[in-house]
Amino acid sequence: MNNRINKLFQEKKERILSVYFTAGYPHLNDTRTIIQELVKNGVDLIEIGMPFSDPVADGPVIQHSSLIALRNGMSIRNLFEQLQDIRQSVDIPLILMGYLNPVLQYGMDAFAAKCKEIGIDGLILPDLPLDVYIDDYKSIFEANDLHYVPLITPQTSEERIRMIDSASSGFIYMVSSNATTGAKASVSEFQKAYFERVNSYCLKNPRLIGFGISNAETFDNACQYANGAIIGSAFVKALEGDLPIDQKISTFIKQIVTKA
Repeated sequence: MNNRINKLFQEKKERILSVYFTAGYPHLNDTRTIIQELVKNGVDLIEIGMPFSDPVADGPVIQHSSLIALRNGMSIRNLFEQLQDIRQSVDIPLILMGYLNPVLQYGMDAFAAKCKEIGIDGLILPDLPLDVYIDDYKSIFEANDLHYVPLITPQTSEERIRMIDSASSGFIYMVSSNATTGAKASVSEFQKAYFERVNSYCLKNPRLIGFGISNAETFDNACQYANGAIIGSAFVKALEGDLPIDQKISTFIKQIVTKA
């Protein structure tokens, strides 16, 4: 399998910036604009959140954005329509992130086939257990050139991490703490020990650190321990307010990637 995620990690080994946003937020038809503006501002990878009514792993900012997006009328069908021609203007990896239930309601085969048709490179489904993925869905993902991107946490055992590394492809999403998503000010000593422990395993998949990455300092810290980092809540929060969306995005990304 050699999709855009593989290409990215082959060409860029460090300081990879992945940004998450909720599709349909702040407004229903902002999805394409946000993707295109993120690309314009040099983001390496984009995670498009599929809003869900019960987002248990998400903190208040992303929960709120999901609620607004659903009120705006966002659905998986709408999202696929919005992304139909996205590959005419965007060539970086795009990943869909969300919960298993809406995907199963759509139908996993149909969902994966649609992802392939519009050029989605991977899926992050935090509530899809590894054994269920392997037994029921791995063949579907592979047939549609889709990477399954697993999450690990500080509580995940070495044995489990090695199983995940063996069964998955693309990259591993290292959850920085056991809390829900949300911006944090800095990286703790406990988190550093966890990052160093995982580094010592010499895994085959590259890793991105997410949850709590919110500014240049936390991005720089995370990049010392992994190939890059994922910013979610802080970016979603930056989309609030009345300024033009391109201005909000460029201001936010510049303050993340500008090194002191």
